[in-house]
Amino acid sequence: MSTPLFESSIRSLPLLGRGKVRDIYAVGNDKLLIVTSDRLSAFDVILPDPIPDKGRVLTAMASFWFAKLGHIIPNQITGIDPETVVDISEREQVRDRALVVRRLKPLPIEAVVRGYLIGSGWKDYQSNGAICGILLPPELRQAAKLPQPIFTPATKADVGEHDENIPFGHARALCTEIIGSSGAALAEQARDASIALYREAADYAAGRGILIADTKFEFGVDDAGTLHLIDEVLTPDSSRFWPQADYREGVSPPSFDKQYVRDYLETLDWNKKAPAPRLPKEVIARTADKYREAYSRLVQN
Repeated sequence: MSTPLFESSIRSLPLLGRGKVRDIYAVGNDKLLIVTSDRLSAFDVILPDPIPDKGRVLTAMASFWFAKLGHIIPNQITGIDPETVVDISEREQVRDRALVVRRLKPLPIEAVVRGYLIGSGWKDYQSNGAICGILLPPELRQAAKLPQPIFTPATKADVGEHDENIPFGHARALCTEIIGSSGAALAEQARDASIALYREAADYAAGRGILIADTKFEFGVDDAGTLHLIDEVLTPDSSRFWPQADYREGVSPPSFDKQYVRDYLETLDWNKKAPAPRLPKEVIARTADKYREAYSRLVQN
């Protein structure tokens, strides 16, 4: 087990920012170094305790999916070894937990695909029978498999704020506002690519005994206007993974993602705002095991 990395301290490259999990540095004018820490966020709040090996698991899993799904849409990967772009004294910080990627202009939406009725989608359905304006069949139960995967975009929340599910028309307008006249077409392309990515990944994962209940993609555009898959892909942080053997409708199935931590936090008297409570050692250890098991099932076997 590696020493958990809560925050990188690379000084040989300009630091552009720190997200909920990732630290981002500039590599020249056209590339980025993305270092995946062991930080964990829940309810859009960064928790004070890192999860050992989480950053390495996320990086390895995302790299696997970028390679496997590269035929569907171009992605951000450059193939440059992260250890070659930092000072020799900083190589341990990036080893197995960083990627050098193309610097692209991100679309201002979270591209969410749902194959099952759970999470915020389940809450929306209970309220109005729809998710993001998409009407669903009546009397579906919690965790029900949807007739077909649906694209339910969301806004991008800042740290400490919550993503908001929005209709596709709103997502298209946001893309037009930020990207320009091509924004509407790019939003439609992102929607279609998201569904295709989800379908192929879900079919593959089912063969490994895992159901992908839902997942989040992000996309960026290069100077030529070409859409690329960016950020992370089909990791336990961006997806809800369920063990197929334990799945049944009517309850929230056990998962390989950070839902385990969310479920623990729900038992506490916490208002879901910073600062977040500390995690017990057993919760940290069990969460680390869940991340490693997801990787083992999907990639190693």
